[in-house]
Amino acid sequence: MHIRKILSTLLLMTLLAGVMLAAGCQSGTPTNAPAEKVKVGVLYISPIDDGGWSTAHNRGFVMAENEIGKDKIEWVTKENIPDTDAAATETALRIMADAGCQIIFATSYNYMDTVEKLAKEYPEIKFEHCSGYKTADNMDNYFGQIEQPRFLSGIVAGLTTKSNKIGYVAAIPIPEVVRGINAFTLGVRSVNPDAEVHVRWTNTWFDLSLESAAANELLNLGCDVTSQHQDSAATLKAAEAKGVFGIGYDNPMGDAAPKAYLTAPIWNWGAYYTKKIKAVMDGTWSVEQYWGGMKEGMVGLDTLTDLVPQAAKEKVAEIEPMILEQGNDYVFKGPIKDNQGNEKVAAGTSLSKADQMGMDWFVEGVVGSVG
Repeated sequence: MHIRKILSTLLLMTLLAGVMLAAGCQSGTPTNAPAEKVKVGVLYISPIDDGGWSTAHNRGFVMAENEIGKDKIEWVTKENIPDTDAAATETALRIMADAGCQIIFATSYNYMDTVEKLAKEYPEIKFEHCSGYKTADNMDNYFGQIEQPRFLSGIVAGLTTKSNKIGYVAAIPIPEVVRGINAFTLGVRSVNPDAEVHVRWTNTWFDLSLESAAANELLNLGCDVTSQHQDSAATLKAAEAKGVFGIGYDNPMGDAAPKAYLTAPIWNWGAYYTKKIKAVMDGTWSVEQYWGGMKEGMVGLDTLTDLVPQAAKEKVAEIEPMILEQGNDYVFKGPIKDNQGNEKVAAGTSLSKADQMGMDWFVEGVVGSVG
């Protein structure tokens, strides 16, 4: 009788452990299991032929496919999904999840909250969110220190302008975009303290008509060089139509406006995408919150065209090694004042990563307000 009682107790404990283990598999940390093939979901905010943001991401995924093998990856992609439309975002993500994707990449900032929601519902799937700041056991975020080539492109703009008025067409007033404007302006002012950077907001990442309208407003102010944080080449095309110069973004854009194009800060997503897809395949995927710079090859400055003054080419060649060595510490090295005259970064110090991530003020030289 005593033995039966012991056996019964052991059986009950085993059953309870099984129930607990099953519950843990539904809500706990996902396990990594190696796989010979992988199904990958990709969510794009614009068409992959936009010539900018989505084209750069697609170029990265093509690189990953070429490196890993076309027979090793099955793609489930959705293009032109606005990141301001949570319902459309959720629908697209659910299609990918229900199709059996093991890893899903969401390539725009405002997908973040919806990705977080779906990550909780699908703990067995790895979610990769571009930009932003949220993570979970199965949700990573990744971005790059684009401020470094933006600073260098600012040097180009500062030594190209004759009017000392430079236009900047900006998407959405979040720290990511504000950082870029500030880095660009710091580059401009490092070689041309008299130059001003005039900002116009479109409040959208991708809208050809709004981008063109904002660019033309700046050009009508007398800006003779433009820059941008937008996903298309519309700003560059507007500059070319006015007979002035422009700096692109995301992707090499020389073909879009060859008579205006100077250079562009560009993204090189391929190495990261290759690494993370391989990590799913070999069972080593983990959350890392990646933030690579020029040194790591995540970002870079496109070739300087023949339209760039020789003095600008020489200055970029002089400064680039220091940025490669110091990264954003060089870009945001004090003293730095805001455009109201207040000291924000003291001499001998650099802006911390936390302060960069929350940046909501413009540096001296920017004409405009945040938002």
